[in-house]
Amino acid sequence: MANLRLTLACGPYDRTQALRDGTIRPEGIDLNYVTLQPAEIFWRMLQFKEFDASEMSLSNYTTLVGTGQAPFVAIPVYPSRVFRHGYFFIDTAKGIKAPGDLKGKRGGVPEYSMTAAVYMRGLLQNEYGVKPSDVEWVQGRADRLGHKLPADIRLTQAPAGTELGDLLECGEIDFLMTANNPLSFRRGSPNVARLFPNYPEVEKDYYRRTRIYPIMHTVVIRRDIYERDPWVALNLYKAFLAAKQHAFRLLAETGSPKASFAWLQPLIEEEQKIIGPDWYPYGIEQNRPSLEALLQYTHEQGLTPRRLRIEDLFAPSTLRDVPLSEGQHV
Repeated sequence: MANLRLTLACGPYDRTQALRDGTIRPEGIDLNYVTLQPAEIFWRMLQFKEFDASEMSLSNYTTLVGTGQAPFVAIPVYPSRVFRHGYFFIDTAKGIKAPGDLKGKRGGVPEYSMTAAVYMRGLLQNEYGVKPSDVEWVQGRADRLGHKLPADIRLTQAPAGTELGDLLECGEIDFLMTANNPLSFRRGSPNVARLFPNYPEVEKDYYRRTRIYPIMHTVVIRRDIYERDPWVALNLYKAFLAAKQHAFRLLAETGSPKASFAWLQPLIEEEQKIIGPDWYPYGIEQNRPSLEALLQYTHEQGLTPRRLRIEDLFAPSTLRDVPLSEGQHV
């Protein structure tokens, strides 16, 4: 029987390169890997369901699952995950010295429901006692899903054509939570600084205490494809696992480094010491604290009507963690 042809839209990651170039091939699937940046993928998939499978915002997907009408089914693959303490930026003239000082302030966020913002608000509330309702929010772009927020959330749209980083630099907002360093910070503006200057140490302590390694994106399959061929979920999952393991093997060759870092070997050794031998884990069990936190935060922040379960998110065949050797198919 001929292989099933599927188009997957995903970013250009080392952990997926073997899927892009065909070194790893999902069993029973001829995969057309379309390389795009996540923001474009999310828009095209959420608005038009344009791809058979794609990278997807974890918070947007969770919100859709909460409606009971999600047009996708996810597999526990996480192409992007980032600790977020280093992405809080403050106006240095506003007297902000600690996270608690953000109460009563005006904060910018590119999109209120984006995954980075969900984790960052959860961090503020659960670690520092700053609730979302304690802040007046300014949103940089239109929300992808248009989800109605709780009545106590004060949210306005930034003026068209403005950059949140510029609003921070000129004092129009007091702080900014974002997924990338703002241009005003990259320019070296004296008015813009990190809330956590020592963020690597803070993030390592946070992980050791909570085991939360924030997950930004998952991978989803269109529901009509999944319902027609449910085996696709497990085979794609195994292929992503194999591609990541292939990338790990290349990165481990630190005598001729495959990534452009002077101290790649000690970096990998440190991450393995803190996180484990699989320092960028997929699956459920090693990620349970991170997933449970996301489900807690989406419910606390009014993005889901009830607290969802991990089992609500992923295809049943992928809920069991697959050993790396079982996931390999070259």
